[in-house]
Amino acid sequence: MTKRKTVAVIGGGVSGLAAAKAFDERGHRVLGFERRHDFGGVWELSRSYPDVQTQSPKDLYRFTDLPMPDDYPEWPKGPQVHAYVHAYAKKHNLARLFRLNTTVLSMDRRSDGQPGWTLTLETADKAWTQDFDFVAVCTGQFSDKNIISHPGQEAFVQAGGQVMHSSDYTDSSLATGKNVVVLGGSKSATDIAVNTAKNGAKSVTLVYREPVWRVPYFIGGINFKRLLYMRAQELQFNGWSPSITGKILSTLFKPLIWANFRGLEIMLKTQLKLKKWDMVPDVPIEKDASCSLPIVTPGLFEGFEAGTIKPVRGTIDHYENGQAVLTTGDRVPCDVSVLAVGWKLGVPYLAKEYQDKLIEPDGQYRVYRLSVNPDLPDMGFVGFNSSFCTILSAEMIANWLVRFADGQLANQPTDKEMQQNIDMMLDWRRKERPAAQVYGGLCSAPFHFRHFDELLADMGATKTKRSNPLAEQFSYPNANAYGGYLASTPQYMAG
Repeated sequence: MTKRKTVAVIGGGVSGLAAAKAFDERGHRVLGFERRHDFGGVWELSRSYPDVQTQSPKDLYRFTDLPMPDDYPEWPKGPQVHAYVHAYAKKHNLARLFRLNTTVLSMDRRSDGQPGWTLTLETADKAWTQDFDFVAVCTGQFSDKNIISHPGQEAFVQAGGQVMHSSDYTDSSLATGKNVVVLGGSKSATDIAVNTAKNGAKSVTLVYREPVWRVPYFIGGINFKRLLYMRAQELQFNGWSPSITGKILSTLFKPLIWANFRGLEIMLKTQLKLKKWDMVPDVPIEKDASCSLPIVTPGLFEGFEAGTIKPVRGTIDHYENGQAVLTTGDRVPCDVSVLAVGWKLGVPYLAKEYQDKLIEPDGQYRVYRLSVNPDLPDMGFVGFNSSFCTILSAEMIANWLVRFADGQLANQPTDKEMQQNIDMMLDWRRKERPAAQVYGGLCSAPFHFRHFDELLADMGATKTKRSNPLAEQFSYPNANAYGGYLASTPQYMAG
């Protein structure tokens, strides 16, 4: 038996709900805080742009004990995911654990000499401090908007122009009859470009810095989950700490691996006509694959062909009278400028002395298993392990983190072991796989299976792979199977 803890869960998105469930079912006293009026995180309806849908198929984007409804499409829309998140919260009675409309202002070590943290919390009518034995930070990768501006913006807005972050584009009628410029190359940028073109925009210009590899939902008619979400495919990327056997096999099969990725590139170039649009990336796909690899928005390249969306390589230099002037010298008509420039990763409420221990000068996070830092005891992250199967990744880390917090991992690491592993992973990201530095080095893609293998081994799972070796090597992660693997770990309850 372990001591019952008072645990703060910061964030009410899928990661916060997974963490709340994991700590609650182990007998801890959980208090969750969500700054908005509703659960859902990125799927909360007031911050979702029209027609948003998942990048991952529904059988990958789910909790282990709750499949998405059969009548949901393969790639569910935002309101459907929001309803699914609420169904999960209802199934496990998680609403009782959360305070909505509550903001965390600061987080510092307890001053009474006890382990844990003190949070300063605020609602509309009061602020207070509260002590916790453990804090699970579950605000994820998409919590705070990255706000940028360009010269001439103030005069542009005063003259009637509109400039907004992509998350503020929540009404398609904003585009009707307007000249729209969308800045960015991510999926949110292309989603919004397609949506504005469909909803009567006078013109739509997609402005992006560099071409990146984009993956359509179907590659040559095959669902991409059957091509890219495989253990066999994952083994072809340059992972961390390869074994001697792995090095030998990598050398032996190097020509085949090279041919596999060149074949994939040819398929993408041909299917999407990338050369025609000057959108062939300079970086080989095997070096570029990470959480920033966007899925092709249906209708994007069709919009290029029809002339309803114009792609321009560059960025905005400044605004002038009804125009966005680009770094290329192009002058683009602009009434509405949508800035799909992402989110700021961080823990702004954490005291600076602890942020300095957590974040390297180059922005990389010092975290073991993408979740904990030995210099910051009694806290951990859930949902910072960004991936292509976000919900399953959050649930796996949540189950790992509660066992870590209780000292109940089968392989409970020492501080020294964690520091050594962190240094090794940082060195790997910087020297061997620069693409792994995306999102502060917190991206587990494309190494989902290996990441999960490590977590399950730490938890002492007696079963970690499917009995069918072909399915294990050549099929995508199975949420039901991972639920069984979690059930095979030693069970305990907090006292």
